[in-house]
Amino acid sequence: MRKDTVEYEQALDAVVEILRAHARRGATPVQYGRLSDDLQRLGHAVPPHEGPMPYLLEDASAAGSPDGSLPLLSALVVLKESGRPSTGFFRLGRRAPYHRPGDDTELWVNELRDLARQYADR
Repeated sequence: MRKDTVEYEQALDAVVEILRAHARRGATPVQYGRLSDDLQRLGHAVPPHEGPMPYLLEDASAAGSPDGSLPLLSALVVLKESGRPSTGFFRLGRRAPYHRPGDDTELWVNELRDLARQYADR
């Protein structure tokens, strides 16, 4: 699966919808493996830790907050081992246009809180 293809865009739409559903349920985190399984059930073969997954998560965050003012959907996706996002999430949160402050824990907790608020009434 490559970026800028119909297949990628369809998988991206599915990722956004899955993550928005988790955000509406109180910003409950989802493990990479579970997200991969959910995508597979929808017909999108996306391995949990390789291939297009990091790009899909970055693009899902950009789709949800193109100007950086809204919380990052990718905050919801966590590693099984640690229960926290991968380092890619924290790098994304610190670069333009997001520029999130704080250490890793503060950044993540704030994003989860803001996602829960953003999607509470949807």
